[in-house]
Amino acid sequence: MSYQIFTEATSDLPAKFAEQLQVNILPMGFTMEEKEYFYIPGRSDMPIETFFEKMRAGVPVITAQVNAYTFIEAFEPVLKSGKDILYIGLSSKLSGTVQSGFSAAEELRAKYPERKIVVIDSCCASLGEGLLVYYAARKQDLSLEELAKWVEDNKLRFVHWFTVDDLVYLKRGGRISGATAAIATILNIKPVMHVDDEGYLVAVEKVQGRKKSLRALFERMEKTVDTKATDTVFIGHCAAPADAEYVASLVREKYPDMMVHIDDIGTSIGAHSGPGTIALFFIGSER
Repeated sequence: MSYQIFTEATSDLPAKFAEQLQVNILPMGFTMEEKEYFYIPGRSDMPIETFFEKMRAGVPVITAQVNAYTFIEAFEPVLKSGKDILYIGLSSKLSGTVQSGFSAAEELRAKYPERKIVVIDSCCASLGEGLLVYYAARKQDLSLEELAKWVEDNKLRFVHWFTVDDLVYLKRGGRISGATAAIATILNIKPVMHVDDEGYLVAVEKVQGRKKSLRALFERMEKTVDTKATDTVFIGHCAAPADAEYVASLVREKYPDMMVHIDDIGTSIGAHSGPGTIALFFIGSER
């Protein structure tokens, strides 16, 4: 191809798809117990199971965005080889990573004026971002300009629905107050959240009980899914495979022609949502 697609590890794009579709994934860093680690789906410095075990044990985690130097280091060899670049990044409302990508691109354009570097704020996160990259990478018969336009035109159709099992992690991240978390825990209230058109993670609904919250994800999908456009659905989880399988069973029963892929939510998103997070991603008529 005349261009190379990049994303970062917050996309949680499964390693097998990244390899098949030749997508480059930049690592994301995190710190636990004063030690720095790097995460890429399928090959993290720390096994993802260990990461969530430590979180459950109360070990704090600090996440880090990708800096401009890392982008330059990754992009420059591709540009030198004569290829252009399309980078699809994590929502700018959740991280400064994509801004680092813009900065790196500006610096490299001055050095390689004959090359094209397109940076896109996906307004997506986790496997929602990964699903967007997955669909885009299957269209590499398009020119760079055509594919970039497709991503911009369609990115807000990639729908994210999340629920968490324990609000303590959202409290630690400052997304909800301690009082809200305490009351919700006592009443067994589970939030149903999504990523909105601006790329923010927002709470939409509160339901009582874990099973109801899982079913609510599927019910939201039923309302807006574009069955003609969606041939693949991603389901992500943070150390909760049985609950992910339950949501998958609902999708498979209603939409047997769709491929349903279950995978881990990685360290960058999982650090804020916590163990027990379940998320459902698909193409819809709206978010």
